Amino acid sequence: MIAVHGDGAEIEKREEEEMYSMSANANPTPNNSGTTFRRMILVNLIILIVLIAAAITGYYFYNQSTLYLKTDDAQVAGNQIVVSAPASGKLINWQGTNGSTFSAGDEIGEIQTQVGNKTVDVPIDMPANGTIAQNEVMNNEFVAAGTPLAYAYDLNHLYIVANIKETQLQNVKVGDQVDVWVAGKAGSISGTVTQIGDATASTFSLLPNQSTTADYTPVTQVVPVEISIGTTAGSGLVPGMSATVRIHK
Repeated sequence: MIAVHGDGAEIEKREEEEMYSMSANANPTPNNSGTTFRRMILVNLIILIVLIAAAITGYYFYNQSTLYLKTDDAQVAGNQIVVSAPASGKLINWQGTNGSTFSAGDEIGEIQTQVGNKTVDVPIDMPANGTIAQNEVMNNEFVAAGTPLAYAYDLNHLYIVANIKETQLQNVKVGDQVDVWVAGKAGSISGTVTQIGDATASTFSLLPNQSTTADYTPVTQVVPVEISIGTTAGSGLVPGMSATVRIHK
């Protein structure tokens, strides 16, 4: 009887342990429940941040495309001044070295030429205010009349030329405000559209975009747009510098 009673007690004890184990598995401890809750909050917070960032990015690009027309196909430009030989002969007293600045009418050299039996020195005058950007000759060199001796630019009155795609040209008009960034220069420059080209940039190229085959693939053309940026004296800008422009629609 005692042995039987003992076996029954052991059975009851095992049953109680099994019931306790099942209860523990069915009802996780408060600590596990709190950890799961915190993980859910963290995941939801991350998702919310991603959605907000995506919305802000989408709005930014939509706003940029709606309000502005932007291109990197732009550069600093200026009206080129050509200094030409007024006569055929020997170049003397030439001062047109690169970087030299002259005013309109300044004498920058002479051409020593023969007129009948006489030797005459014909002055070479600067056609307009400008700084020599490219010198093509040397003193005592013989040149023909009309030969380009040097090329100059007025560095005080440069401007920007932006090539705008023909499909976007309807969004540009004279008087539009422009933000300009020049490579290597800090900050932006304010400008204004002053002229829209009457022909595409490729019209006057050495190799115009033409095809003699039947399977011609159209290529989007660009039209030069001139942008005034006011006086550029002391700005450090020179023709040919790369620029980025943002035209206000």
